[in-house]
Amino acid sequence: MNIALIDYDAGNIHSAYKALERAARDAGIAATVTVTADPKVVAAADRIVLPGDGAFADCMRHLEAVPGMIETLEDSVRRKGRPFFGICVGMQLLAERGLEHGVTQGLGWIPGEVRLLAPADPALKVPHMGWNTLEPLQDHALLGGLPLGEDGLHAYFLHAYHLVVGERRDLVARAEYGGTVSAIVARDNMAGTQFHPEKSQRLGLGLLANFLRWKP
Repeated sequence: MNIALIDYDAGNIHSAYKALERAARDAGIAATVTVTADPKVVAAADRIVLPGDGAFADCMRHLEAVPGMIETLEDSVRRKGRPFFGICVGMQLLAERGLEHGVTQGLGWIPGEVRLLAPADPALKVPHMGWNTLEPLQDHALLGGLPLGEDGLHAYFLHAYHLVVGERRDLVARAEYGGTVSAIVARDNMAGTQFHPEKSQRLGLGLLANFLRWKP
C-alpha cells in the first residue's frame, strides 16, 4: 500500500509521517508513506492524507500554489474514489468555505462552512487546546474497536475554528467545549478529524490504522 502525505508547507508533516508509519507497523499493514508535493505521486497513491496547521485561508492558498495538486485530488479522490484523510485544517478544507479572515472558498467536497468556536461559557478560551473525549454519532469503519464516549479514549485538539456540516450525516463524532465541536467528518471515501491523531496516542494510532484498513 502506498500512502501519499501531501506536503504543501501547511502541515505537521514529520509527526503525521511517524504516526502513519507506526499505525501501519502496529497493525501489521505493509505500507509505504511518501511525503510529497508531486501530483504524479499523489495520483499513483492508494491512499491520500492532507495535514494542515494554521489559518484556513493560508492553507488553501498553499494548496492552490502547488501546480496541478487540486486537479489531481479531484481526480483521485472524487472521481476514482481513493480513500482520503484530512487532519485539522486539512479536514476543514473539505468544506465549501472558511470564515476565517474573510470568506475563502474550500474544496467543497463536504457541504458546510468553517466557523469560529463560540463556547457558551465565557471562561472557556479560544483557541480550544487540550484533551477531549469523543461522542460517536454513527457507526463508521474509522471508529472500529475504539473506546469512545465519556469513559473512552481522549483526542488532542488545538484549533479556533471547526467545520459546521451542512448535512448531519457527514458528522461522525463530536466533542464538547461549551457547545458542540465537530470532531470527525466523513462522506463516501473522504474523512477527516479536527483533532490531531498524530498527537492523540492510542486513539490516534487506532484511528489511522482503521483508515489504512478502510474499504469505502
